[in-house]
Amino acid sequence: MKKLLFASVLMMLPFLGGAQILNPVKWMYSAKKSGNGEYELHMKATVQPGWHLYAQDAGEGPIPTSFKFEGNDGMERVGVVKEIGKIKKTYDRNFASVLSYYEDTVDFVQRVKVKPGTQIVKGSLQYMVCDDKQCLPPKDVDFEVKL
Repeated sequence: MKKLLFASVLMMLPFLGGAQILNPVKWMYSAKKSGNGEYELHMKATVQPGWHLYAQDAGEGPIPTSFKFEGNDGMERVGVVKEIGKIKKTYDRNFASVLSYYEDTVDFVQRVKVKPGTQIVKGSLQYMVCDDKQCLPPKDVDFEVKL
């Protein structure tokens, strides 16, 4: 309970201080055809220096990065979302947990199989970032990947 309360307070700090709106992560989306109606969807995050983006298995405390793909009859997921990047694992005394995160860049890759005629895969992602002074509230982002 203490961790949840502490995390909530950390996430509210930017709002309490009248801070400007921060957006330290930029997302880019692309698809690579791999044949037989299969594609690799790439959701690449570029993180500003000093910030870090939590992994899908972040550890206890912060909100992990997660992906949802729209229930499309023309698309089937193949496997799970993979992370390509230099993962860091560090004990965080604020969350009293070993946390997994990325700095700089990380490419989240989901393989999909699509029916002929499918041109776009839609979905959403949720992520949370922190620096050495604050954590921003979790952010939800809708995305479209053109095939």
